[in-house]
Amino acid sequence: MARRALSRRRPVSKRKKVTVRAAPARSTAIARSVGLSIEDDRLVGAGVSFIETPNKGGDLAPRYLVFHYTAGKSAASSINWLTNPESKASAHLVLARDGTITQLAPFDVKTWHAGLSHWDGLSGLNSYSIGIEMDNAGPLKKVGDKYQAWFGTLYAEDEVVLAKHKLDDESRWWHAYTEIQIQKALELAQLLVRHYDLKDVVGHEDIAPDRKRDPGPAFPLENVRASVLGREEEERERYEVTASTLNIRSGPGVEFPPVFDPLKRGTVVVLLEKRDRWNKVELVKNGDIEGWVHNQFLAKV
Repeated sequence: MARRALSRRRPVSKRKKVTVRAAPARSTAIARSVGLSIEDDRLVGAGVSFIETPNKGGDLAPRYLVFHYTAGKSAASSINWLTNPESKASAHLVLARDGTITQLAPFDVKTWHAGLSHWDGLSGLNSYSIGIEMDNAGPLKKVGDKYQAWFGTLYAEDEVVLAKHKLDDESRWWHAYTEIQIQKALELAQLLVRHYDLKDVVGHEDIAPDRKRDPGPAFPLENVRASVLGREEEERERYEVTASTLNIRSGPGVEFPPVFDPLKRGTVVVLLEKRDRWNKVELVKNGDIEGWVHNQFLAKV
């Protein structure tokens, strides 16, 4: 994937400033990771269970972490499928929408989550990666005032995201991830990368772009990757405020108080952290001001 060198407007204390930006996400991940650990290649902690899948085989010395969405009705139905010998599919972990985690195979055993895939000069990423399946319906189709998954379930407007996948030409509707899923995904990535000294964090869409679109644009994969791997040199995305005024708050929700005067239309901000409906941003013209804004009122510059 193409990388661009970071360009900063204030050369003085440049690295210090970048570290301050990355610190909240990192400290959150490390603090929350206290409850999870890895013992004998198994995840240990509250909200973790183990259901062994028969769909596995061979030793694994992982180099990468791969995120997927299940495109299924629920975590339970996906676990049933991934432990069914007829599916010929599996992953190491299934992350439910309530943040609970089910491990299907030890991290030193190969699972069948990547299929035909290529990354970093290697083919067949099953042999080189840990796979995390996140309970999410994937792309949706609008039906009246609801949004329908391929298996028929309808979702309300507050459960979906309109976004353009980086591999597609047009925007479409996607099932939103929950806040706890995103936090747990970050926590797991931090723990697994540190424990196994993994080289990269990628999506199924990265290693099989000709046939896969998961985990999709509703999941902040680039932010997770940058936070976990500390890739502070990457240039952050810029957005412009499209509303006449937009509150910038201390947290991702209307219940959090504003941290600054409302932002006016045309104000340019830098993306620090992306969630399903709220983005953490920093003002370009005042780098000391950062907070959360609703992403409905932002347009990429």
